[in-house]
Amino acid sequence: MKFGIIGNLDKPGLREAVESLAAKLDRAGMEYLIEEGIVPLTGPASRTFRRENIASREECVRRADTIVALGGDGTMLAAARLVGAQGTPIFGVNLGKLGFLAEVAPEDLLQAIEEIIAGRIVIEKRLVLEATLSSPGTRVMYGLNDVVIDKSRSSRMIEVDVYINDAFAVSYRADGLIISTPTGSTAYALSSGGPIVVPTSHVIGITPISPHTLSGRPLIIPDTDTIRVATKAHMEEVLISVDGQEETVSKPPVEVCIRRASHTVNLVKRIDGTYFDVLRAKLLWGRDARGT
Repeated sequence: MKFGIIGNLDKPGLREAVESLAAKLDRAGMEYLIEEGIVPLTGPASRTFRRENIASREECVRRADTIVALGGDGTMLAAARLVGAQGTPIFGVNLGKLGFLAEVAPEDLLQAIEEIIAGRIVIEKRLVLEATLSSPGTRVMYGLNDVVIDKSRSSRMIEVDVYINDAFAVSYRADGLIISTPTGSTAYALSSGGPIVVPTSHVIGITPISPHTLSGRPLIIPDTDTIRVATKAHMEEVLISVDGQEETVSKPPVEVCIRRASHTVNLVKRIDGTYFDVLRAKLLWGRDARGT
């Protein structure tokens, strides 16, 4: 098994985590590649990495059997984008604040690596959205969390018509619209009033951002459905973004067709612990704020 180690270079604790991980893999006789941008973070007194263990981020992803992403959820999303349809499992270590995708704490890293080497893990297949834009020409983008259509730089609301399997469903007047996967239900969609969805569910969420009507409610549909979002022609421009990492600005009328992608993102999960443990830890879910 070969590990590909990538990380968010701005996160405190990255150097220490990488050095301890590399030492662990050396002792276990495992092969690994380290993202070349991490190496300059190590000082004179730090561990020296062999040249054959250093590669670009893209090369680490392409040549590895398992990706170790150290940082936060943004690092996980970037790794998922690089992996694409390749299907390489991704293991996330949270060096940030919240971390729903990168949920393992640094102090649990070495124990978790032992479990991965021993095969005592679960691989979760996560839904990916495919967004096809036509305005003009065609562009395809993929998102593990969400596809967002919003008003860009304008102070005015956008108006969009939503079709499900070519049947008209609803018109929204809002600041924007979030089409989310179950994985993305705890991201932008949650802050906009969307529901928490168990990540292995086979559904897609549609959540308006600050809708200009009390009847503008979130909608959950099967992931076998196709969503078509059509913007009104009188708007100046709309911004379409995917996972907050890839975006494009288009002049209406714009149509975005969103469906389940043909590939999934495979996340490495430890056997001990459940998604509900994560919710309680990260969101203080179910905790009485009044105290005892």
